[in-house]
Amino acid sequence: MQAHRWHRYISRAWLGGVFVFFYLPLLFLVVFSFNSTRQDSQWTGFSFRWYQALGQDTRLVEGFLLSLNVALLSATLATVLATLAAYALIRFGTFKGRALFNAMLSSPLVMPEVIIGLSLLLLFVGMERWLGWPERGATTIVLGHALLGMAYASVVVQSRLKEMDRSIEEAALDLGCKPYQVFFLVTLPNISQALVAAWLLTFTLSFDDVVISEFLSGPGVTTLPQVIFSYARRGVNPSIYAAATLLMAVVSVAVLVYGVHTSRQMRRQTRPLDDNT
Repeated sequence: MQAHRWHRYISRAWLGGVFVFFYLPLLFLVVFSFNSTRQDSQWTGFSFRWYQALGQDTRLVEGFLLSLNVALLSATLATVLATLAAYALIRFGTFKGRALFNAMLSSPLVMPEVIIGLSLLLLFVGMERWLGWPERGATTIVLGHALLGMAYASVVVQSRLKEMDRSIEEAALDLGCKPYQVFFLVTLPNISQALVAAWLLTFTLSFDDVVISEFLSGPGVTTLPQVIFSYARRGVNPSIYAAATLLMAVVSVAVLVYGVHTSRQMRRQTRPLDDNT
C-alpha cells in the first residue's frame, strides 16, 4: 500500500513537472506582453502598450492576414486530398502501385522540412521557367503546406476509416444508393470528426510553418512566423509577445469549442445505448 502511494505521488510530480516545463515559458510570454517597457526579464508595470503597437505594425498585421489565408486554403486542400487518398487506400483494397502510393503519401512525415522546401523550390522555379506558373508567393506556399499537411491528415482519416463499420456502406448500396451517394451521404458524415481534427491539425501546421515558407515565399510575401523570426533575430520586440498571446488565445478558444462540441456529440451517441439498457 505504501509503495502504491509513493508511485502515485511520483507520477503526479512527474506530470506536474512536464506541465511546468511546457507551459511556464508560455505564461512568462503572456505576462511580459503586458509589461510597460521593453524589458524581458524585469516587470516594470502593467500596460496595453504593445497591443496598441501591434495594431500599428503593418508587417505583423499583413503577415497575420497572409498566414490566415494560406492556412485556411492549405488546410482545406490538404484535408480534401488526404480524404480521397485515405479512402482509396482503405476501401479499394490491393491495387497496382498501392505500396508506392502509400509510401509517397507518407514520406513527408519523415522527410526533413529543409529537403521538402528545397525540392519544391527547384520544382516551382523549373515550372515557372517552362510554363510561366506558378510565381513564387502565396500560391506556392499554399501548395507546399498542402503537401506537408496531406501526409498528416491522411493518417487521421485512415485511422477513422479503419474503425468505421463497413456494413453501413454496404446496407446503403443494397438499398439502391450509388457509390458516390454512399461516399457523400454515409461515409463523410460518419468520419466528420476525423475530418475536423485533420483540418485543425493541418491548419496549425501551416500557420506556424517557417522553413517551407522561407523557401517558397516571394518578394513582398511574408507570413507571420517569418516576420516574428526576423524580429527575433534583431532583438526583443514585445509586440511579438502580444501577437503570440493573441494567437494562443484564439487557438485555445478554438480547441475548447471543438472539445465541447465533440463531447456533446459523444453524449448524444451514447444516450440511446443507455436508454436501451
